[in-house]
Amino acid sequence: MSGKTGPSRRAMLKVGLAASATVASPAILRLTAEAQSGPIKFGMPLALTGALGSVGQQTKRGAELWAKLQNAKGGLLGRPVELLIEDTAGNPANCVRKAQEMVERHNCRLFTGITLSSEALAVVPKLAEWDSIFISGINGDGRLTAESFVPNFFRANISGPMGTRAVSLYLRDGKMQKFYALGMDYAWGHNSVQVFENEVKKAKREFIGKVFSPTGTKDYSTYITKIRQSGADAVFLVMQGDDNNAFLSQSRQYRLPEKVKLLTEIVDLASIRAVGDASLGLIGSSRYSFTYDHPLNNAFVELWKKEYNTVPDTFEGEQWQCMKVFEAGITKAGGIEADKLRPALEDIEIESVKGKVLIRKCDHQGVQQGFMVEVVKKPGFDTPIPQVIATFPGEATTPKCNTMTFED
Repeated sequence: MSGKTGPSRRAMLKVGLAASATVASPAILRLTAEAQSGPIKFGMPLALTGALGSVGQQTKRGAELWAKLQNAKGGLLGRPVELLIEDTAGNPANCVRKAQEMVERHNCRLFTGITLSSEALAVVPKLAEWDSIFISGINGDGRLTAESFVPNFFRANISGPMGTRAVSLYLRDGKMQKFYALGMDYAWGHNSVQVFENEVKKAKREFIGKVFSPTGTKDYSTYITKIRQSGADAVFLVMQGDDNNAFLSQSRQYRLPEKVKLLTEIVDLASIRAVGDASLGLIGSSRYSFTYDHPLNNAFVELWKKEYNTVPDTFEGEQWQCMKVFEAGITKAGGIEADKLRPALEDIEIESVKGKVLIRKCDHQGVQQGFMVEVVKKPGFDTPIPQVIATFPGEATTPKCNTMTFED
């Protein structure tokens, strides 16, 4: 034995040469150059199929129109914009896997459009490891800007608690006293129903009960029976996609609206179009509505009609606003690196399709107006549409920092 404890000079030389070869490898040099001057890539692992596939399709279109118009103007920071779109089918494990592939294979460091809150909650713990920024355009679970908050996550959209708060503020001037709730049985549904229950009790009204339906439920007859027999004046719905359509259609079939007022956290055109007159009289919060009269929204609606020959829906407008926040942040930062983009986004304010949006520094939540709409028939439209019946300032509808509770 020689008694040496460290590596030999020859071994060190081999390691050094190997390291040099790795650093100088064409693949690494290509990725480095591309990250600095190539396309600006946005990863969009979306639920394009499954029960919430229609929601994922909306966010896809909202981002695609922004990217098309941005590239027509020469891109962003003089670089073309590229969307990396993959279908997750609404599965959180699929979402994490596809997002990680975008990081490793395409050097993508920007994420948006993730459909389900359960998917978003699975992704956010990985953002620091990936050195990535994720701006939500539609995720509703309040925990994303509360106990599950991470510094590289931002939310440009109205959250579930914010939509629920708008409903509760609207109800304060009404005569209804007893409330029931039905939510989809995953993160967003439970979160929003809990916020609604808290708000009802705080307003000294009676919260009778709640029930949750598994995603993909087809038959709501037992749920409708429970609601009818509850004695509630109104039922608060936290539902989207195929589930929402099935419930609204069956509630009309069983004449539930004649006995109980239907309230909802989100009113969207996709559901209205799917169920037609079964949506009439529905009142609820709207994260975005094409009927909101604002110059930038009116211009956006015209752009959308020109591109798609129809008006934009809820999540199309929300995702468009999200991309405008991304655009403003990247322009301000002068790059896409997380360490530059994160501080650039904090306390940034833009004027968009819903008026002013402030991304506050304390929890990265977008402060913006809350809207209440009622589904009505209007001349010139083949199906009912959401009409804005009330607006509330963002200061009243946005929770206190890093919480899901509100100032009164």
